[in-house]
Parts: sequence; C-alpha cells; structure tokens
Amino acid sequence: MNFGKVVFGFFILLAATLNFGFVYGDIAVAEQHHVAELFAAIVVNLIATIMKFGDRTQVGAVHLATSLVADLQLLLAAGVWAWTTHVADIPYTPAATASVVSLAAGALFANVVSVMLLLGETLALRR
Repeated sequence: MNFGKVVFGFFILLAATLNFGFVYGDIAVAEQHHVAELFAAIVVNLIATIMKFGDRTQVGAVHLATSLVADLQLLLAAGVWAWTTHVADIPYTPAATASVVSLAAGALFANVVSVMLLLGETLALRR
C-alpha cells in the first residue's frame, strides 16, 4: 500500500465531507452553517491543493483545477461572511447566509468532481 496515496485520498475526501457538512441545512438559516466548519473546509482544501502540485499528468491538471476552483469559492464565501459580519454595518441576513452557502455549494461540486476523478483513477489502475 502506498502511504502517499492514502494521505492524498484522505485529504480529498475530508475536503469534500467538510464542505458537505457546512453546506448541509437550510440555505438561509445561519445557525445551521457554522463558521468553524467553513474555516476547516478552507484549511483542508488548501492542504489538498498543495498536495496536487507536481503531478504532471492530464488527470493531475484537472485535479489541481478542481481544487483551485474549490479554494476560490470557499475563500469568497469566507470573504462574504467576514464582510457582512465584521465590515458592513448591516445585520447578518438570510440573504447573506444564502450567498455564503451558495458559494460553498459551488466548491462542494468541485470537490465532488475531484472525488470522482480519484475514483476513476483508482478503478483504472491495473496490477
């Protein structure tokens, strides 16, 4: 068993599950989308992105692209959350929550594509 591939798969799946955990719930209810889970999803996605550098195959390039998309959308979601709660002089509304969750849902889709690529790569391996 290749330990590097285990760690790689672990971080890809953890990124997807943390992202799902944040997105899951009513889109406009802020209490169902904890900021700590968004932060954890961002950190794990960034780690997964770093792990994808160096793979010079076409599948590796698509893996990196999906990871960069997820990172961008999660960072934008965190930016909307931070702007609304700390910078703007408006209360945190259901519309702002919906914007944050929608951006995180886009990142979730990118993570699902990454997981599908990982599964496809794994199933294509021959001994």
